[in-house]
Amino acid sequence: MKSSAELLTLMSWLSPVFPTGGFAYSAGLEQAAAQGLVDGPAVLEDWIAAQLAHGGLRNDAILLARAHDAAGDRAAIGELADLAAALCVCAQRLRETTDQGTSFLNAAAHWIGADRLPGRGTPLPVAVGAAAGLAPVDRVAAIAAYLHGFVSNQLQCAIRLSITGQDGAAGILSRIEPAIYACALDAGDATLDDLGGAAFIADSMAMRHETLEPRLFLS
Repeated sequence: MKSSAELLTLMSWLSPVFPTGGFAYSAGLEQAAAQGLVDGPAVLEDWIAAQLAHGGLRNDAILLARAHDAAGDRAAIGELADLAAALCVCAQRLRETTDQGTSFLNAAAHWIGADRLPGRGTPLPVAVGAAAGLAPVDRVAAIAAYLHGFVSNQLQCAIRLSITGQDGAAGILSRIEPAIYACALDAGDATLDDLGGAAFIADSMAMRHETLEPRLFLS
């Protein structure tokens, strides 16, 4: 991190109050809770750690890093956006990432200018990476902030789903910070050839959530 100004920008962009609508999505966690697969703090911690190490969240981090490198190159960003969309395992995940990406870019335009940013429908990790590269904001710091934002949102979802309480969520966040930083470092040096995942249960829960009734979250 080069300056406190960069830190403030990241805190603004990845804050829960930034108008991306992340509070409306659980990334399949609600389905996992409904089926009894995530039923307490210990399992919740493993669920989040698996996404950082082996799941779609790791892919998001890699895509963000490469979008940071390609910031300003609309053709390259467009290709990354197409790839990010193709990696979504179901319709809800696709809607989640494209809707949030669009909302993020609309708000980030106050910092950068809409004419310099990618267009509507850009998946969230590509949108954040491109904006961070244009700002400019340190690449690894941007990845870490993005991952921290996702994890924090998962914990907020878990509180609303009565999987854990606020103190339990704080404990998980304190223990999982090293994994967040390790994923950010790894993604910063990764290439698109490193994309892939093995979090099959999480992906399955994201797919099944489309038919869950009643539900609190859109994914």
